Amino acid sequence: MKIYQTKQIKNVALLGNAGSGKTTLSESMVFLGGVINRKGDIDSKNTVSDYRAIEHNNENSVFSTVMYTEINDKKINILDNPGTTDFIGQVVSSLVPADLGLMVVNAQNGVEVGTEIHNRQLEAASKPMMIAINHLDHEKTNFEKSVEMLKESMGGNVIIAQYPVNAGVGFDSIIDVVTMKMYSGKDGKVTVSDIPSEELSKAEELRTELIEKAAEADESLMELFFENDTLSEEEMMKGIAQGLPIRGIFPVFCVNARTDLGVARLLEFIANVAPSPSDIPVTIENSEGNMIECNPSAKPALFVFKTSIEEHIGEINYFKVMSGEINEAMDLYNSSRGVKERLSQLYVCAGKNREKVTKLVAGDIGATVKLKATKSCHTLVAPGEDWTFNKIDWPDHKFRTAVKAINEGDDEKLGEALGRMHDEDPTIVFEYSKELKQLIVFGQGEYHLNILKWHLDNQFKIEVKFLKPKIQYRETITKISQADYRHKKQSGGAGQFGEVHMIIEPYVEGAPDPDMYKIGGKEYKISVRGKEEFNLEWGGKLIYYNCIVGGSIDGRFMPAILKGIMEKMEEGPLTGSYARDIRVAVYDGKMHPVDSNEISFKLAGRNAFSMAFKNAAPKIMEPIYDVEVLVPGDRMGDVMSDLQGRRAIVQGMSSEKGFEKISVKAPLAEMGNYSTALRSLTGGRAMYNMRFAEYQQVPPDVQEQLLKAYESENEDE
Repeated sequence: MKIYQTKQIKNVALLGNAGSGKTTLSESMVFLGGVINRKGDIDSKNTVSDYRAIEHNNENSVFSTVMYTEINDKKINILDNPGTTDFIGQVVSSLVPADLGLMVVNAQNGVEVGTEIHNRQLEAASKPMMIAINHLDHEKTNFEKSVEMLKESMGGNVIIAQYPVNAGVGFDSIIDVVTMKMYSGKDGKVTVSDIPSEELSKAEELRTELIEKAAEADESLMELFFENDTLSEEEMMKGIAQGLPIRGIFPVFCVNARTDLGVARLLEFIANVAPSPSDIPVTIENSEGNMIECNPSAKPALFVFKTSIEEHIGEINYFKVMSGEINEAMDLYNSSRGVKERLSQLYVCAGKNREKVTKLVAGDIGATVKLKATKSCHTLVAPGEDWTFNKIDWPDHKFRTAVKAINEGDDEKLGEALGRMHDEDPTIVFEYSKELKQLIVFGQGEYHLNILKWHLDNQFKIEVKFLKPKIQYRETITKISQADYRHKKQSGGAGQFGEVHMIIEPYVEGAPDPDMYKIGGKEYKISVRGKEEFNLEWGGKLIYYNCIVGGSIDGRFMPAILKGIMEKMEEGPLTGSYARDIRVAVYDGKMHPVDSNEISFKLAGRNAFSMAFKNAAPKIMEPIYDVEVLVPGDRMGDVMSDLQGRRAIVQGMSSEKGFEKISVKAPLAEMGNYSTALRSLTGGRAMYNMRFAEYQQVPPDVQEQLLKAYESENEDE
C-alpha cells in the first residue's frame, strides 16, 4: 500500500441512530474503493464492520470498527460506530482521530435519539459534519420531513446538496445541486446525466441556497456573491471547503447504501472537499500547555484512541499519528506510563483484515500489536520528550450491577477479565465496595452490561451472575443527645476500666463551637480544649471536641475514644451504613490509675457513641442524583408518570432541539432499571444522563422498610 501524505488523508466517523445503515454504507465505501472485491451484508454476517461474534449474535454494532478506502489518490479512514446509546463510549473515542462526522439518517424516521446524541458529541468536540440520508427506497421514506427535522435539531447550517427524484419504492435517481447533474442507477451501476427539465427550477433554487451558505464562509466570496448574485462552481466548492472545518455548513447528501447509489459521489466529495487533518483548526493541547499541530515535519507523537482484544492475536492498539512520521521498528516513549515501546509492526486496518505498512505520516490512522504497557488514552512521543495528550472525557455511567463469579475460585480471573474489558471499553468501570461487600460494575445501560456478561461467559469462560446492587446509604442524627458508658472488666491481674461521657449533635456548616447544651431540662456547660475536624472518606464530616477539664480523662486516651467513635461511624447503628455529619463533645469521664488503657477507652467511646446515636432521632440518608431526560413530546406524559413513581422531584422542564427536557432529582434506589424502562416507554427514542448530587433523608415509610430489611437480613445470617 502506498504511503499517503497528510493532505491526502481524510478521517471520517460514521454516526447515527441504530438502523440508519452505517454498517451497510461503510461496506459500500470499502467496496467502491477496491479494498474488498465483494460486498458483504448484515444478514450473511460477512461485512467488514460488525465482524465480531457478539455483533453477529445481536445483529447490531457493539464496537467501533476502523476501516479505510481509497479514491482519487486519497485515503479515507472510516470509523463505523454503534448507534445504540449504550455504546456511546465507542463514539467518544472515535471522534478523537476523526476530522469529520458523517451523520447517517434513516429517511423513514428522520432525527432519532441516536442522531441527537451523536450530534451533541460532534458539537462538543467541535468537529465538522456532513449528513447522508439513507434508506430512500423504503415505502415510508420522507426526505422533506427528514430535512425539516435536521434543521430543527441542528440549525440553519443544514443545507441540501442533493435531493432524491423519486424517493420511495423504485427509488433510483439523485439530483446533485453542486455538480448540477443527475445520478441514476440500480445494482451498483450508476449513470450521470443532465437534470431533467421538470426538475431544473427546483435544482437551481436549492443551488442558490447552497451558494449563499458557501459564501458566508469567506468575506471575499461574500463580496463576489453580492457583485454577481452567484458563484462559480469552483468558488462554491472553495466556500464549502472553508465552511466545513468551522462548522459553518452541514451539507446533506442522498445515498442508498444497499444498492451503492450515491455512495461513489459521496466518497468523491469527501476526497475533494472534506478537510484533511491539517485543515482542522488547531485545538489539541498537550500536558505542557503547548498546541500540537498536525505537522509531518515535527517530532513524532501518536495517541492511542482504542484498544481491542482480538481472538488469536491479543491486544491491538489503534492510534492516530498526531504529528511527525512513524516507521516500522521505531522506538517511542510511552509518557503516560513512563516506559519505552517499540513499534515492531505497523498496520492499516479494514475490520479484522490488516495490511502491513512501513510508515505512517501525521494525520493517518494505524494499528500495532505486542506493546508492553500501552492502552487506550496513552500518548507515545519521541525519546527525550515527556508530555501527554489530554485523556478522553468519558461519559458518566448510567447503570450499575453487582457481579459475582459462580465458582469462587474464579474471583481473581474475574477481576483480570473486567480489567481487560475496561481497557477495550473504558466506559465499563468496576470496583469492589468494602462498604457494600459487592463487586460493582458500572456502564451505560442494562444492554451494555449484558454484552459484558456475554464476554465473561463466552470469551473469558467465567460463569457469572448479576445481582441487585446494594445502595450506599448513610446514617445521621437530627437532634442533640447525651450518653455515658463505663467499660469495666476484671479477670485476675490487671483489668480494664474506662468511662466516657459525651454529647452528640448534628453537624451544621458554619455553626459556632459549643459552650453549653440543654438536654432534658439539664444544662451542660462545655469548655472546648481541643478540636479535630475530619472530612470523611464516604462524605460528610465528623467534628471531635476534647472538652475534658480537671484531668478526669488523661489526654493520652482521647485518640482511643476517637478511634472507638470512628469504628462505630463505619458501621452505623441503624443499618450498618456509614454515619456522617456529626459533632461529638467528650466532656467528662473517669479512669483508673492501674486498669485504664487505650482499649478500655476505645470500647467506652464506641458504646457511648452508639447509645447517644440511637437517642438522637437517627435518620437514614440516601444518594440523590440529578437526572436529565430528553424525550419526544408525544412520550412526555408517560415519562413524567414513571419518574414520579420513582420518587423523583421535578426541577424544571424546557424544550431543546425538538425534544422535551425534564430535569429531576431522583433517589438512586429507584433508578436501578431506568435505562430499560425508558427504552420501553419511548421505543428507544429518549435519552438520559444522571450524576450524583447529594445525600438526603429518606421518607419515614422508606426508613421503616429499610430497618425491617436490615433486621431480617441479620436474623438470616
